[in-house]
Amino acid sequence: MKVKNVEVLIDKGRNTQEIESIKAHVLNSIENMQYPANSGAFHLYGGKKANGVKPIKDSYMMHQQEHGWILEYKLDVGVTNSRPGPIDAVLPVSDKYFAVEWETGNIASSHRAINKMIVGMLNGKLIGGILILPSREMYDYLTDRVGNFRELSPYFDVWKKANYDMEEGYLAVVEIEHDVLTADESLQIKKGTDGRALR
Repeated sequence: MKVKNVEVLIDKGRNTQEIESIKAHVLNSIENMQYPANSGAFHLYGGKKANGVKPIKDSYMMHQQEHGWILEYKLDVGVTNSRPGPIDAVLPVSDKYFAVEWETGNIASSHRAINKMIVGMLNGKLIGGILILPSREMYDYLTDRVGNFRELSPYFDVWKKANYDMEEGYLAVVEIEHDVLTADESLQIKKGTDGRALR
C-alpha cells in the first residue's frame, strides 16, 4: 500500500524517540500491506464502489494488535456525556495513549475523528494521533461514501492555525492508495469479508 501524503496538523513540544518510532511503525505497517498476501503489492479491483472499506481496515488493525496496540478502545476523551465511541486503536505511551483512526465512515466522521483526538490531547489523555484516509483515486473503488483525503483537505488550515493550549501533541492525516489497480474480479474485496482473508 502506498502512503501518498502525511499532513501534519499539530506538532507541539519535543517528540520523543518513542513517539517518532510509533509514527514510523504506523506508516511502515501501511506500506507493508499486501493483497493478495505475499504478492509484494496491494491490488485493488477496479470496479466503481466495488471494494469494502472495513475488511481493509480490519486487516491493518489485526497487524497492529500483534504489535501491542489495543483495538476498539473506549477512552473517555471528554467529548460526550454518554459512553464514548471507541478509538480504532491505541498504544499506551507512559500514562497516555497514541491513537490511530482508520476512516470507514463519511466525511463528517472524519471531522469527528480529528476533533476527538484533539480534545483527547487537550485533556491530557492522548499524546498523539493519526487519521488514515483513502486518496480520492482510491475512493472511487470503495463502497459507501467514505471520507477521503481530498475532501477533508480544505479544512486542514482550521486545525493547523488554531492556538491549542497543550505542551505536547502530534496529529497527522495520512493519505493512502493502492499499489495496483486490477481488472481481476477474483480480487474484489467484498463488503463483509473477514479482514483475515486479506492477510
